[in-house]
Amino acid sequence: MEAPVQIRSSVRPAGRLSGIGVSEILKIAGLAAELKRQGKDVVDLGRGEPDFDTPDHIKDAAERAMRAGATKYTALDGAPELKAAIRAKFRRDNGLEFAQEEITVSAGAKQVLYNAMMATLDPGDEVVIPTPFWVSYADIVSIAGGKPILAPCSEANGFRLTAEHLDRAITRRTRWVILNSPSNPTGAAYSEADYRPLLDVLLRRPHVWLIVDDIYEHIVYDDFRFATPASIEPALGDRTLTVNGVSKAYAMTGWRIGYAGGPSPLIRAMAVVQSQSTSCPSSVSQAAAVEALNGPQAIVHERRRSFQARRDLVVGALNKIDGISCRLPEGAFYTFANCAGLIGKTAPDGKLIDSDTAFAEYLLRAVGVAVVPGSAFGLSPYFRISYATSTAELEEACRRIATASAQLSQAQQ
Repeated sequence: MEAPVQIRSSVRPAGRLSGIGVSEILKIAGLAAELKRQGKDVVDLGRGEPDFDTPDHIKDAAERAMRAGATKYTALDGAPELKAAIRAKFRRDNGLEFAQEEITVSAGAKQVLYNAMMATLDPGDEVVIPTPFWVSYADIVSIAGGKPILAPCSEANGFRLTAEHLDRAITRRTRWVILNSPSNPTGAAYSEADYRPLLDVLLRRPHVWLIVDDIYEHIVYDDFRFATPASIEPALGDRTLTVNGVSKAYAMTGWRIGYAGGPSPLIRAMAVVQSQSTSCPSSVSQAAAVEALNGPQAIVHERRRSFQARRDLVVGALNKIDGISCRLPEGAFYTFANCAGLIGKTAPDGKLIDSDTAFAEYLLRAVGVAVVPGSAFGLSPYFRISYATSTAELEEACRRIATASAQLSQAQQ
């Protein structure tokens, strides 16, 4: 009897995944973790999450919920208790009023953005993204069938979008504009005065909707006053989705709770997408998020002061290194440093530093410091440092970056 023929079939990825890979940030974090497992001394400044633990009162609330049996499915896009807490937060912090049906809750703010794009984009629809940008924005748009339109933001303008560049980027195919303040990767933030010219452009373009990513809302420094567009210009409220979450302010990245407020027809469409993907977020995580939003907020302000001290340490150290300059960010926990002065130099092993990617690879290989090249965010030659780690690690990392930079030599002509 003949043996059965073995037929092997390889996976054929969908065309919409063409050119899209795993986030560069996650790849760098994975490489740094692997090097650590091999016993190498690595300081990882690539991961964008607070090093602080989730506050105890939030963890206690989650435990109480579990003990009380709150381990079942909740309402599709958020339990009523959490939606109520989110509505209160928007009212308290932003002066925004949302009805219950105008609130959505997902497994992280990233899923909120994904749901919005999947619910609204048809093939060829355009989404304007100020650049440099968080790496997932463009890929989410592409997966949803849309076309990312990258609008440049120069360091000379504090990495903020100008009204001129916004107006130039908008076409008849534009469906959305995404604004993120404070920003990942630059830490740049928009004041009410900074937003005003952009909102005036959108008022003249009634076919364009606005997504505002406020995930770093509570991490701002010095005398900066946070503002969000829907409260600045109520006339845009019926085409604005205000996105937030508990990950950054409350050190709850692993709990995976993001939320948004927006027009009810949009929220309903996003619920359809969520119903066929993840369904409801974790019930226990939702209970923890209720406590985060309703509970004491003092620890958020204490940790913000810690982040500010770290920011000042890193920016000060980077600006002492020949070939590197670094602007002082208004918020988030990132610096976006210019390394143009090091491009074209040669490492001790003879390798040419011909890009910010090559410089980031050199830092990891030579001195065990993981940073993310600016090219991953759409702008070179820069590199991003996350200073959401201990002061001791930051001091050591900056010392190593200074040493590695000093060891570069001018390439031979």
